[in-house]
Amino acid sequence: MDVSIIIVNYNTFELTCQCIQSVITKTEGLSYEIIVVDNASHEISPQKFLERFPNIQLIVSSVNVGFAKGNNLGIAKATGNYILLLNSDTILKNNAVAIGVEVLEKDRAIGAMAARLEYPDGKLQHNCQRFPSVKYKLFELLRMQKFLPADLGGKILLGFFFDHNQPAAPDWVWGTFFMFRRDLLQKLPEAKLNDHFFMYVEDVQWCMDFRRLGYSIAFDPRAQVIHLMGKSGGAKSALMEENMNKFMKVYYAPFERKIIKLLDRMLLKK
Repeated sequence: MDVSIIIVNYNTFELTCQCIQSVITKTEGLSYEIIVVDNASHEISPQKFLERFPNIQLIVSSVNVGFAKGNNLGIAKATGNYILLLNSDTILKNNAVAIGVEVLEKDRAIGAMAARLEYPDGKLQHNCQRFPSVKYKLFELLRMQKFLPADLGGKILLGFFFDHNQPAAPDWVWGTFFMFRRDLLQKLPEAKLNDHFFMYVEDVQWCMDFRRLGYSIAFDPRAQVIHLMGKSGGAKSALMEENMNKFMKVYYAPFERKIIKLLDRMLLKK
């Protein structure tokens, strides 16, 4: 099996079916399996997935274990050489799965890769990000990107400054479309993705874990995905901030965290 595609479902039956159908329609040139993990949904019986798509694998959790642990439940059953974590509120626009495999096969120094994400109206989503950093915060605060060619400044800062039309090596990418080689799991603690966070910031953690192993993160705009952002989760700002603070307490010195927060406040006032 080339790729195991893991989709975590929580009360998003129709969205998940739409996602599955896009995988079936758009994916070609490789073998793949689709594993749906139902996180104790009460919207509809998860067995309905098998009625509509009898060839998928279905894992039904009796409790909602969250996004990260839900993905680990699916990964535990995966047989593919590559793992693709795919949000339930996504629709593949092209053969993004095969492009992801091509990227990872071409350069084994890459730990994980991400696709270009768009809203249904074609508006870009900025899924290439930098880790919180004094250097990059100062770079943005002093508007140093103004003194560089637009494409270079965008590639340095990423996020909203990056046009997402060219390949990049970000610090971290969203977990919306997150592909990696399954054998890398053996190098991680407990041989699985970190699932400390119930939801949000787990993708930052995963990228940090891969990078600390010496692997890079890749973004390739040739792989294109529609992301109906917000359809598979609720209000998230407070939880994201809480989880990011926990993340930074692990990897950043207290003084560094204070400086970054100060620079954040200064940027918000600009």
